[in-house]
Amino acid sequence: QVQLVESGGGLVQAGGSLRLSCAASGRAFRSYATGWFRQALGKEREFVATISGSGGGTDYADSVKGRFTISRDNTRNTVYLQMNSLKPEDTAVYYCAARYYTGSRYYAQYDYWGQGTQVTVSS
Repeated sequence: QVQLVESGGGLVQAGGSLRLSCAASGRAFRSYATGWFRQALGKEREFVATISGSGGGTDYADSVKGRFTISRDNTRNTVYLQMNSLKPEDTAVYYCAARYYTGSRYYAQYDYWGQGTQVTVSS
């Protein structure tokens, strides 16, 4: 009962920044933790960040810690991923996902997924 749509991807030079958005539809969005995952061409899906339903708790992969910030605005049913100091290895399709109450680093534990948005970082 949650639909997710990512946007904000694009082509950026190494060292640059992008902000991804995930617009959600559905009731009681505050009750859902949201995660960001990414998948590079030919590679497995990788955890990026999670945020609790209230926005009070966050978790980040070591590879993005200090560079990426996850946030949410529950009044607008939107989750954000601010990406700074981008590296070529950040190139991937980025997906947002949601699951009830508690976040997870494991993609298979999420019930709802967006279609993905491409992020390409040039060197």
